[in-house]
Amino acid sequence: MRIPVMVERARACRICEPGLPLGARPLVQGSGRSRILLIGQAPGKVTHERGTPWDDASGDRLRAWLGVSRDRFYDPGVFAHMPMGFCYPGKGNSGDLPPRAECAPEWHPKLLRVFRKVELTILIGTYALRRYEPELAKGSVTDAVRAWEGLLPGRVVLPHPSGRNNIWLKKNPWFEREVLPAVRGRVRKAVGAG
Repeated sequence: MRIPVMVERARACRICEPGLPLGARPLVQGSGRSRILLIGQAPGKVTHERGTPWDDASGDRLRAWLGVSRDRFYDPGVFAHMPMGFCYPGKGNSGDLPPRAECAPEWHPKLLRVFRKVELTILIGTYALRRYEPELAKGSVTDAVRAWEGLLPGRVVLPHPSGRNNIWLKKNPWFEREVLPAVRGRVRKAVGAG
């Protein structure tokens, strides 16, 4: 499948390279046929080094949550990956730094015009929630995840699948019991539409 010009341009972006500890390596994927859009935070160090979005333990958990194979997940005809920050931002005191602020305003509007067949947008974590569901972001991520029935079929909010959220998952068993089956069903429907 041919990579859309705008995706190639986003991958070549170097706007914030001087401020990045490992340099620029934008991790963006998708096509005009993508049915599901993932908007996460920013690549971690491992995914930056591997050059593939979600190619780490968090990605393994996310694929399990969505009920999709690795091949499906990386098929740009099915999934588009457009994080809030395209490159690894560096390490902070309690995890990775926030995504760089330049990426979303510069590239999201352009890429959303390419990803015009998206049927389901999955917002992962606080930064995506703040940008794309600002009213829901006034509460907690937990509140936004709980609002899943009001967001589907077109959108859903998920917590970050990082191991750092294991305590959250234990405190919120309703997420795996109620939300994930509904999300998997919606993913299956979108994947089948391709």
